[in-house]
Amino acid sequence: MSTPGIDVPGLGCGLAVLRDGKLLLYRRVKAPEAGCWNIVGGKVDHMERAIDAARREAEEESGIATGTIDFLCISEQIIAQERQHWLSLIYVTDDFSGEPDVMEPEKLPEFGWFALDDLPSPLSRFAADAVDALVRRQPARNAAS
Repeated sequence: MSTPGIDVPGLGCGLAVLRDGKLLLYRRVKAPEAGCWNIVGGKVDHMERAIDAARREAEEESGIATGTIDFLCISEQIIAQERQHWLSLIYVTDDFSGEPDVMEPEKLPEFGWFALDDLPSPLSRFAADAVDALVRRQPARNAAS
């Protein structure tokens, strides 16, 4: 039996949750990228749509319920020192209900809301790709206003 992300590339998902221009980030305890700050997300289960996995992971990890979700970007993480390889579909939302909390303290013990120009360090590669995509889409939103 092969392990996704280790024996074969794994399929992951993530959700960049925004409120008042700030991004929700959790600090990871376990690999990949232990100690890094990350958006909510995880593995896409077999026969599960990636967007549904992003919604599920957000609820499991933060306790929030999401409404409208939009595609943001694709992130590929190859972390040689951890023998991890993931391809992740990342989504974005500012449509959610509930207050984020620490739902899985053994995996994600702390969280916060961070401005895109004042982020904690280190960021996971997954979160860094999401932030880059969010920053790239800001001028388009401002021009449309």
